[in-house]
Amino acid sequence: MKGGFMEMRTRKENNAAVVSLAGKMDATTAPEYEKGLVQLIAAGELRLVVDFQGVEYISSAGLRSILATAKILKGKAGRILFANVRGTVREVFDISGFDSIFKLYESVDAALVEMG
Repeated sequence: MKGGFMEMRTRKENNAAVVSLAGKMDATTAPEYEKGLVQLIAAGELRLVVDFQGVEYISSAGLRSILATAKILKGKAGRILFANVRGTVREVFDISGFDSIFKLYESVDAALVEMG
């Protein structure tokens, strides 16, 4: 996988949009993530589960994009949950305090159950 590449797929499941990410979430790709989520929110998707299963790296730019989209959702009374945040990406979430700001789930299924 080349640097600066991120794949993003979305599917509907149990009244929520599940966004599966793969690759690196850095200064180059974070704007793609943000744009994609803003488009989903604009289309009326206010319940999002972001699956980090395939994400191998996240930078501060990636964290900022997560915060920006979460803020937009909060303003619309929406909800965002994160699943499969593992390895070095989980370490970045922990160090930055994101693990206390956001709920992190072991699986997409667990996040969907929580979403209700």
